[in-house]
Parts: sequence; structure tokens; C-alpha cells
Amino acid sequence: MFSPYTLDIAGLNKNNTPPTPFVCLLVLKVDKIMEKNIVKDKSVLFALNEEKCHELKVSPTSDEYLKVWVREPTWLEVEQAMTSLMNIDAKTQSFDIDLNGMYRYLVEKFVVRTEPNLTTLELIRLNPYIGSQLKEILPNPMDALAEDGEKNEE
Repeated sequence: MFSPYTLDIAGLNKNNTPPTPFVCLLVLKVDKIMEKNIVKDKSVLFALNEEKCHELKVSPTSDEYLKVWVREPTWLEVEQAMTSLMNIDAKTQSFDIDLNGMYRYLVEKFVVRTEPNLTTLELIRLNPYIGSQLKEILPNPMDALAEDGEKNEE
């Protein structure tokens, strides 16, 4: 039995004999593995149009809930959220991180409705207990940064 590493460009080994059926299948299998599948249903490429309902507990001891409907962001909206996070000063060549600006942007853009009906200003003024739950259900642009970092490590 010969090694597939002894094949030359024509697919013949050093003795000019064709490869065994096993080697042919192995090469065919490798070609299939390297083949990339193209998306057949392009709807999987887009952010979901429907919003998801979440119930936020009003307090640890209460049986009341605030209902919040949140929609999925597009990639551009994630980038815009990142932009709202950073304030860059070209003159001083410094930047500040503005979490308040980012959370305001996230609430304005992705909270579709609430029950009871709350305005953006009212959502920003929620108590810390409810606010921390709201923060958990909002899209997190920091995830995009983490994914970029993982790609750079590879």
C-alpha cells in the first residue's frame, strides 16, 4: 500500500500506477469537506422582524411584572450602538465610554412596547432591580466586540 503523499500532480505514484480506490475516496471526501454550502433560504440572513416578549419582575417580593417587547438588531444597528458608546475627541486624541448613551440608544431603538405603556424616559428611570433585568434582555453590542476579538485571535 502506498501513501497518498507520494502522488504527483497527475495523481500517479512514483511507479506510475493509479491510486487505489481507497485513496480516490479519501480525495473525494476531502473535496466534499472543503466545499462550502451556499444559503438556500435567504430569510435566515436577516434580523428577525418579530419582537420577543419578556416579563420583568417588579421586585423580588412582588408577583407583578412589567412586560417588555424587544426586537432583534441588524448588524448596522449594532455598529450604531457601538458608536453611541464611544465619544472620540479628535483634538485631544482621547475617547470616553458613554454607557448611558448606549443604553438610551438601545432602549429607544429596540424596546418596541411595554405593558403598562412606558416612554423611553420612564424606561431610563426604572429602579435598579428592573433596570438590571432590562439590561439583560436588550441586545448587547459588546458581544460584537468579543466576536471581533475571537476572530483576531484565530
